[in-house]
Amino acid sequence: MTAISSQGFRRYFVNTSWLMGHRLLSMIVALFVGVYVARYLGPERFGLLSYAGSFVGLFTALATLGLDGILVRELVKTPERRDELLGTAFWLKAGGAILMWIGIAAAVPFTHNETQTNILIIIIAFAVIFQAFNVIDFNYQAEVKSKYVVYAQIVSLVISSITKLVFVWIAAPLVWFACVFLLDAVVRAVGLTAMYLQNTGKVWHWKWRWQTAKVLLRDSWPLILSGMVISIYMKIDQVMIKEMLGAEQVGHYAAAVRLSEAWYFVPMAITSSVFPAIINAKKQSEELYYQRLQQLYDLMVWLAVAIALPTTFLAPWVIRVLYGDAFLPTAGVLSIHIWAGVFVFLGFVNGRWIIAENLQYIATIRSTAGAMVNVALNIVLIPKYGINGAAIATFFSVFVASHIAFFFINKARMVFRMQNKSFLRPVLWIGVK
Repeated sequence: MTAISSQGFRRYFVNTSWLMGHRLLSMIVALFVGVYVARYLGPERFGLLSYAGSFVGLFTALATLGLDGILVRELVKTPERRDELLGTAFWLKAGGAILMWIGIAAAVPFTHNETQTNILIIIIAFAVIFQAFNVIDFNYQAEVKSKYVVYAQIVSLVISSITKLVFVWIAAPLVWFACVFLLDAVVRAVGLTAMYLQNTGKVWHWKWRWQTAKVLLRDSWPLILSGMVISIYMKIDQVMIKEMLGAEQVGHYAAAVRLSEAWYFVPMAITSSVFPAIINAKKQSEELYYQRLQQLYDLMVWLAVAIALPTTFLAPWVIRVLYGDAFLPTAGVLSIHIWAGVFVFLGFVNGRWIIAENLQYIATIRSTAGAMVNVALNIVLIPKYGINGAAIATFFSVFVASHIAFFFINKARMVFRMQNKSFLRPVLWIGVK
């Protein structure tokens, strides 16, 4: 029986289909609702809202504690310890949210924010507390039953989207749109809990174990550092644009980034679904394990290229149709930033490989390299090229973090070669023919 016709493949395919279907729906709804909101708010107010989200994003790694992939791995290995793993991870994440708040409180005084901007930051940061309930999502990832998560996410999507549309219709103030972040987090947490209670178990059976906490943190601490650094090179651009160019330019840049990053649901859904299969393949044979990894790299590269190529040429038309003439400076950013997706797609696979190999320190190294490149290039390029310079900095930082850095790490050089093979795959096909 071939791999494609096997029951295991069908199981992962169905799970991926649920994730892809939800992500596609989310992308479409978020695109049109987001555009509607951006048109209403205008570049400056939209820029302030995006800046607040990016500022909080710099600290969310403290809340997640790098536990996500580690938790999935442990649940796949020892499903009988579910209550212990979920309970321990939940309270670790709740404690991480407190650390995040401390970090934000310490950083805000060093900004030039007005009172309204700080209020937006506080509201959005409060929503992160509810991310502790995402442990339920990771349980279903491990069990390859993501349809339960999708149910909760669809309800959250519908409620938050309708709320945004109503706020636009009644001409609500900016702060109300920040409150939607909180509403979305609460609804999603309630939905996940309801799905778990109905289909799996009881949350009150979750157990805290000090020994389990120590083991999880021992494996995840490099990912905490990596997550913090990733947050810097993924979010610092909007923070720096706000400080250097003002909120309106943040609005233009954020509008482009939102369109570009809308496609990131593709690698997220695929890698989340097949991660258990990759771990199981490693148990069977190294050959099968690396074969699946290579196939995944091939798929990621050419999916990303298929998205980036037409977007580059259609960017001005897309921006004019979606956002209107007020956002036309956004087109240049979109045509550049969309190519960062090639290496972002690869980065999702890299992250899963790192966890499968238990080489979390590599995540810290590559992320640090990417962050250093991004900050340095932003300092040089933003004053010279404006928001286009920030897009260029993002491209090169992701290129370094997801590809070049692996060449300089002995245990990861194989990944560098596998990625190169994916880039050259069409050439190899032509050579074979």
